[in-house]
Amino acid sequence: MPDTKKEKLTEILQSLRKIGDIQGSSVISRDGLTIASDLSKDVDEETFAAMSAAMQGAAETAVSELKQGNLNQIIIDAQNGKMITISAGEKAILVILAKPDINLGLVLLEIGKSSGKISKIIEGE
Repeated sequence: MPDTKKEKLTEILQSLRKIGDIQGSSVISRDGLTIASDLSKDVDEETFAAMSAAMQGAAETAVSELKQGNLNQIIIDAQNGKMITISAGEKAILVILAKPDINLGLVLLEIGKSSGKISKIIEGE
């Protein structure tokens, strides 16, 4: 059984891989630092974290300025895969990398559940 917050977060990230077609995931602080990660070695975690946090912040600002309520998630659909970010409370973001043909409905459901668990762990509830 995991003891530390980081171990608990890593366990959640590793369980996301079991969904299938998820290639990696990371919990990132809103200021762009990696909190926990399950990414392949060919991904530069520092750059990945910084760019993901910047993207999330820009999207949240745009949604707010356009008076569209709260941001639910960001889905980037690229030629070789998808990247999905979702808020994990006030302090963190959950980001996943997935294969291009992933079942989005299932993944969005699962990352929604995971982001809630991550938020509780990070915010100490």
